[in-house]
Amino acid sequence: MSATRDVVRPTGNARRALSANAWLVFAFFYAPIILLVIFSFNDNRFVGVWGGGSLRWYREMFANRPVLNSLQNSLIVAFASTIVSTVLGTFTALALERFRFRGRGAFDGLVYLPVIIPDVTMAVMMLLFFARASSLLYGTMGATFGLGIGTITLSHIAFNISFVAIVVRARLAGMDPSLEEAAADLYAGRWEAFRRVTLPLIMPGILGGALLALTLSLDEVVITSFVSGPGSTTLPVYVFGLVRRGVTPLINAVSTVMLMASMLLVLFSLLVQRRSQ
Repeated sequence: MSATRDVVRPTGNARRALSANAWLVFAFFYAPIILLVIFSFNDNRFVGVWGGGSLRWYREMFANRPVLNSLQNSLIVAFASTIVSTVLGTFTALALERFRFRGRGAFDGLVYLPVIIPDVTMAVMMLLFFARASSLLYGTMGATFGLGIGTITLSHIAFNISFVAIVVRARLAGMDPSLEEAAADLYAGRWEAFRRVTLPLIMPGILGGALLALTLSLDEVVITSFVSGPGSTTLPVYVFGLVRRGVTPLINAVSTVMLMASMLLVLFSLLVQRRSQ
């Protein structure tokens, strides 16, 4: 005998209070973003004074060589770290979810460590690691001249692996293991079962993890600023340096472009997940 539970719907003052609370939350989150986008089209060089609509700062942004160089560095680091971390993160999720081995519990805890620890702590650890590795390989001066695009990419891979592994593992946890057993019963080898059964089913999770890694890499500031060297400044670090000298409409334009790129990645991720469902 099944029992049904009635859903209590708010009425009157409770409904109005909940609606007002929802609008306040949306205003708190999105009002600064809306102002940022609006003032990125400000023709006045003073950020707080509206001087009419204009694309002046977007034209200056695409004509600014340091901005374009930092954008190029960001894209190189983001795509390289995303590809490597997606592959390693997927293998890590498969190992933790499908296999039993000695030290699995400790390894499982270490996977979540980059997600939990503060960015500053991880930045210091990566800097010390690269400084020590450079001094051992190239001598004392190597610790100074070894920082660059390579160290930034390795640092982004180090923390992106955990995020990819968590997303893919969640997908694996919802997958029926009997499907892989059925493939084995039909004389499919391990690689054939993985390629034809497991991989297509977890592909939405892999794509979601890759998009998350790409977004995190494009937005990372703290770790990147610690492990970057001359000529390897990424766009978020460059914007952070501009903000320290004062906010200008150019910063608003650059921030708006970064915001739009992040939103497009999130929308693409949601579309992929909806298609998979």
